[in-house]
Amino acid sequence: MLSLAEALAASGVMAAIILFCRALPFLFLAGRKPPAFLSFVEVYMPAIAMTVLATAAYTSLDWSAPRGALPSILAGAAVVLLHLWKRNALVSILGGTALYFLLGAIFIA
Repeated sequence: MLSLAEALAASGVMAAIILFCRALPFLFLAGRKPPAFLSFVEVYMPAIAMTVLATAAYTSLDWSAPRGALPSILAGAAVVLLHLWKRNALVSILGGTALYFLLGAIFIA
């Protein structure tokens, strides 16, 4: 177990590393036009990340117990429908999450 001083020192080092990693692109690209690759990443990375997260969420479900998988399936469908309707990622994610917790309390409890 770390002492208080060691924990504070480790937290300070981690904070400095995170700050450096976040500031590095701005320092590196200051005054320059970003490469075309970054434009590609900016456009497609959110969809790629959401696809990976959705795939991971559905592959970890126990499909032999439909009662346990039903909240995830219905919440996922709600996210898709909300997004098609509102075209707002925040509304879609918050609505799907709220529905998932509500259905989880009903079906799993």
